Amino acid sequence: MQGAIASVLRLLPLNPICLRLVQGGSRRTRHLYIRAGFLALMIVILLFALLGSGTSLRDLAQRGSNAFQVVSYGQVALICLLTPVFMGGAIAQESNPRTWDILLTTPLSSLQIVLGNLFGRLFFVLALLMSTFPLFAVMQLFGGVPGSTIIGSYMVAAASALLVGAIAVTLSVTRVAGRRAVFVFYACVVLYLAVTYAIDLGLRTPSGVGPDATWTTVCTPLNPFLGIEALLTPATYSPREFAGTQAPWFMRAWLGHPVATQIWIFMLLSVALCIWATLRVRLLGAGSPAAGGRMRADTARDPRTVGSNPIAWRELHLRGQTVKARAFRWGFLAAGIGIALGTLVLHRGGTLSDAALRLALASVLGAEVIIVTLAALNTSATAVSKEREDGSLDILLTTPIQPGPYLSGKLRGIVLSLSPLIAVPCLTQALASLYVITNGFGGGKALAVSESVGTRTVSVPLVLPEVALALPLVLLAFIAMTVMTGLAWSVRSKGTIGSVFAATGAVLTAAGVVGLCGIAAGSGVPYVGAAINALTPFNLAIASVEPGALIPESLDDPVSRVTSIVIGALAAAGIYAGITYGMHANLKASFMMTVRRLAGTH
Repeated sequence: MQGAIASVLRLLPLNPICLRLVQGGSRRTRHLYIRAGFLALMIVILLFALLGSGTSLRDLAQRGSNAFQVVSYGQVALICLLTPVFMGGAIAQESNPRTWDILLTTPLSSLQIVLGNLFGRLFFVLALLMSTFPLFAVMQLFGGVPGSTIIGSYMVAAASALLVGAIAVTLSVTRVAGRRAVFVFYACVVLYLAVTYAIDLGLRTPSGVGPDATWTTVCTPLNPFLGIEALLTPATYSPREFAGTQAPWFMRAWLGHPVATQIWIFMLLSVALCIWATLRVRLLGAGSPAAGGRMRADTARDPRTVGSNPIAWRELHLRGQTVKARAFRWGFLAAGIGIALGTLVLHRGGTLSDAALRLALASVLGAEVIIVTLAALNTSATAVSKEREDGSLDILLTTPIQPGPYLSGKLRGIVLSLSPLIAVPCLTQALASLYVITNGFGGGKALAVSESVGTRTVSVPLVLPEVALALPLVLLAFIAMTVMTGLAWSVRSKGTIGSVFAATGAVLTAAGVVGLCGIAAGSGVPYVGAAINALTPFNLAIASVEPGALIPESLDDPVSRVTSIVIGALAAAGIYAGITYGMHANLKASFMMTVRRLAGTH
């Protein structure tokens, strides 16, 4: 009996891998600051949400309910965005053959290896999630939020984190992908959430309870954001009722109880992935990974022209010529255009309303801009640190290439390799603008909607067409600055994971601050607010389809609105170009000292 209990304890509580990962992460000051900062941010959000003019219990309950909705959506977004980052270490580090060769020689069982990697890396995310639980428990004093809703939101977030973590560990132990798969894994998570949400918008049908009330769809149990929406706003997004019908149990569970079904689906999928990974983990020691490619038999071809900067040529061809890279880039481009055209065709046929079309375009454009930004961060933040790890940087430094051309070549090559991805949101915006300009591709109906601005009503185009000219300018300059930021952290960091974390945090924090300032200015300062929103590609893309939410005070005069957006886009391009040039000059001056200081470290 004691032996059986000890065996069970060694699977998780006493798992050596889990203990090593948890103890190592808990001792890092950076992790402590992240946990404290996240909790402080949640406290500030709750305090501001609870402040108001009304002092009655009803007002407090309403404000508490609104605050809980904001934080619940934020927690799910945190899980979906941070879990792939933290679990990316399982893909990038544990897929290293040398790590596995040592790990497989230990007395650890296959199940211990899988569960240790999963829950050891998942501990940090779950700790962030549970740190806010006492705050929501205190909110019960104000009322407005049932206890079952709080528990349900935490279960949805935890089940989502478990599923994402199980997928990452399965990719790691089955050696499906290596370091390059970290971003692909991240992008697939974001794209999956955006696509299922867009499909759900097209499938929603009125429930007849109210003017905006709809039934949940078949996509609701598949997307955590939809599960949270069904949990928090059952009056406008309610599960179907099957009382008095002979519907099968599966349909009753799927459409009648979508939140519970989602939690069960995520948990069962996680268990299935862990079982599959456990059965496959020992096969890693059976052989070495396949070679990257074979030498071509035909060596009599003409030499390729390298160009003025060999580093730019190397970056472009090294990152863009593999089968996986081509499939991802051009597949993403084709999928983006297909989704945009399909959404517009559904609207032209009357399947999607004006509001549904704008919400779908906002979701698609937002997801595409985020994916392009993450691709730039992942590619640039590993461009130098990866070469330091595999030793190729030492070889490059023996050539006559100077730091200035080396860094500018990295910048140019990475931006060129990302050009198909950068084109996706630009083409989506262009198709939507062309759809509005041509009145629905020749449908003959003026595509305009009425926006309520204060006490007045303003008629604006369904999609602001001028953004089709401004977005490519802002996005290209923003991506160039993002790539330069990633290169800076890649030069200063010892490893790829650390450089990706640091660069992602720096860029997203700066963009978030500017974006929040743009939202505040757009609702308070006429036309200047529109120019400020044009400083970030995300705000600019969302403002093109939801101008009443971001730039309501700039909608009265169309000419002034267009002028403000164009001026803001030109200013953004100039600012980002100046930042990129300044970072390049500063990094060039300290490049040799930094590289020598980190020489030989991994």
